[in-house]
Amino acid sequence: MSPRQAVRILMLSPIYFRLRPVVRWQLVREYCKMMNANLSSIK
Repeated sequence: MSPRQAVRILMLSPIYFRLRPVVRWQLVREYCKMMNANLSSIK
């Protein structure tokens, strides 16, 4: 998953917009890492 795709999904949450930009970027990176790990374990 790319960061752009993650942001698209995370923007659906109203809490995302309450976070500071630095925390948002950290959340995006963690989300991508988790999703990529899950996708690789499925294959």
